[in-house]
Amino acid sequence: MRKPEIDYRELRLSNITTPRYRHLFLLLSWLGYFALYILTENLIPVNKCHPVHCLLDDLVPFCEWFVIPYVSWYLFIAVSLLYFLFYNVDNFKRLQIYIIITQVAAMAIYILWPNRQDLRPDVFPRENFLTYIVGLLYAADTNTGVCPSLHVAYSIGIASAWLKEKSASKVVKAIVVIIAVLICLSVAFIKQHSVMDIFAAIPLCILAEWLAFGKYYRQKRQRKKEEKKTESGS
Repeated sequence: MRKPEIDYRELRLSNITTPRYRHLFLLLSWLGYFALYILTENLIPVNKCHPVHCLLDDLVPFCEWFVIPYVSWYLFIAVSLLYFLFYNVDNFKRLQIYIIITQVAAMAIYILWPNRQDLRPDVFPRENFLTYIVGLLYAADTNTGVCPSLHVAYSIGIASAWLKEKSASKVVKAIVVIIAVLICLSVAFIKQHSVMDIFAAIPLCILAEWLAFGKYYRQKRQRKKEEKKTESGS
């Protein structure tokens, strides 16, 4: 079994601020996100939100099977962060910074430009276990604060982090990309988001990628330059 990069069994309150463990404080951003999520969900009236809609929304059919990748998003986040937390702390830091950037930017948009979608079906075309799960999601999560989609933003960021993971095989990377794509599509097919919310997440992802993974790309370019110099010198 692969040995973890850091032995968290030695973690104590007395040493949590040391360079070895202080990256854990990045996880506190989730508390801030959940607090803002609750506030925006409950304090911004639906009638004050701008409806988001595009032609593609009318062409995408409701398909309850997409609730499977949609709910897998939560596990996708948890498993990825835990893996990097144990086996690649630098990637954990980059991914968590990426998530923080998208969280802050999205929440700012939800507050400054409250938005909603009115795409949810009044009656499901079929009654089965999957539509029951979709119904639970509808009840737990309002149709406000949707553009840009954080389901999409996080999924793209997680895929990006895995594609940079040297220890991951090509098969693992391919599976991660497929999961990320299915999650991005799922938000439209179960009518949790407009297709516009997917497109709106892309510039947010580009910003977060540049800020969180910029050092990675600079180091990669530097290595290529050095390799070219070595080849030309030989």
